[in-house]
Amino acid sequence: MEDNILYGAGPVSSQKVEYSPSIAGSNEGNEELFVIKIGGNIIDDEEKLLSFLKDFATISSKKILVHGGGRLATKMAEQLGISQQLIEGRRITDAETLKLVTMVYAGYINKNIVVLLQSYNCNVIGLTGADGNAIQAHKRNLPEIDYGFVGDIDSVNTILFQTLLDKNISLVIAPLTHDKNGQLLNTNADTIAQEISKALSRIYNVKLIYSFEKSGVLKNADDESTVINKIDTNIYKELKGSGAIFAGMIPKLDNAFAAIDSGVKKVIIGKAENILQLIKGESGTTISN
Repeated sequence: MEDNILYGAGPVSSQKVEYSPSIAGSNEGNEELFVIKIGGNIIDDEEKLLSFLKDFATISSKKILVHGGGRLATKMAEQLGISQQLIEGRRITDAETLKLVTMVYAGYINKNIVVLLQSYNCNVIGLTGADGNAIQAHKRNLPEIDYGFVGDIDSVNTILFQTLLDKNISLVIAPLTHDKNGQLLNTNADTIAQEISKALSRIYNVKLIYSFEKSGVLKNADDESTVINKIDTNIYKELKGSGAIFAGMIPKLDNAFAAIDSGVKKVIIGKAENILQLIKGESGTTISN
């Protein structure tokens, strides 16, 4: 489980997210765009990260990489003596923790990915949600628990994303947003990837890829050979009803179908190490209507 989820940044809000209008004259749905989310299992492994980024750089289509936090923030919190409060298994993003994750997520992790991709001749810009007003959010407000400086997304600046993508600049997004009132907010990377995909699905043919430690959606969580290659709405209802999918995957799949319902063409779940096979549909689990 990656750090930014553990810091209380998991998806909770089901409110409607606003998207800015696309640039006039764009060719809706014609160009392919991959939105790829990677987590700590790749970020924390230098060899796997280098291999993934080399493959990512070779993808000729427009592309956005959304990254999580990895274990570095936890290690640094321990080294700096920043105490971590846990409620129901989630760390609270207090003011000191927010400073730390901003340094780690938007600083070291994001810029390390950017500089490596530049070395592979992939022209990228690293952003948080505050840069260019890319992603605006509000501080999560729940009566039963205060997660601290955790954001639920309100709007995605599609004009900014489209302007950069149409100049053949790829994007690397850190899991931080802002509230337009001077406050950064720690925000779940899965949710960021989903909302960017939904927003840009009105402009591009979007395929959203969630990479994690498993080879795909498994019938047996302990057996990598039990990958379910394709899941549509009817198959999902059957699998969910029969208990064939382990509980930990259900939120990811619910989010995947929410993205499909909002215009994303496909959602693919699998290992980041197989990214070139994933984008071709030769690996992992492909989710569609």
